[in-house]
Amino acid sequence: MKFYKDQIFHIYNQGNNRRQIFFSAENYEFFLWKMKAYLIPFGDIIAWCLMPNHFHWLFNVNHKSIERQILRDNIDKIELARRIQKYGQKAQPVKRTFTRTAEGDKAISLNEAIGDLQKGYTRAINREKGWTGSLFRGTCKAKDGWIDEFITLNLRRNTDTRFALGNDYSFHCFDYIHKNPVDAGLVNKAIDYPWSSAKDYAGLRKGTLCNLELGRRISNLL
Repeated sequence: MKFYKDQIFHIYNQGNNRRQIFFSAENYEFFLWKMKAYLIPFGDIIAWCLMPNHFHWLFNVNHKSIERQILRDNIDKIELARRIQKYGQKAQPVKRTFTRTAEGDKAISLNEAIGDLQKGYTRAINREKGWTGSLFRGTCKAKDGWIDEFITLNLRRNTDTRFALGNDYSFHCFDYIHKNPVDAGLVNKAIDYPWSSAKDYAGLRKGTLCNLELGRRISNLL
């Protein structure tokens, strides 16, 4: 994917051969922690939905790349918070120094960070299931593969106004992401599905993953 700054992208991926990627509530929750660790340093999550065999993000890019150490610091902070929530105050931070060979001041791109997020989640699932190999399809895409209306971004231009704030295209994408579980027959209403940001926008949950103000500007909820 080719990202550019100050632009909103609809990012998605699915399991290899459309295989299932989430098998329990703990799997969904672990992936959400990964999103907070790997994505937030690059921008704002506007909307998200985790389906049994794929995921969707509506993401506003603030930085195409950042210093690797900035990302590492955020990953370590979020991972410690996850461990404390799961194991209590006696939880210890992960000791990763010996595995980190790249210099901290070298840049890491959003593309690389998304790849690392998926690899980390895959390792956890493979350990849990006794599997090997890739869980996800090769790469994420900044286009939609389930409905024809959402076409590939025109990467020959510097901006794509379809995803600009106030544009109906952004709203339709925002709405589409939240309606995925309804369209799949998993729930009757988007707010009934626990693994999307719909509950947060409805005020039914105090989620902190999304930039709700930005999302409300897109969806005209302000």
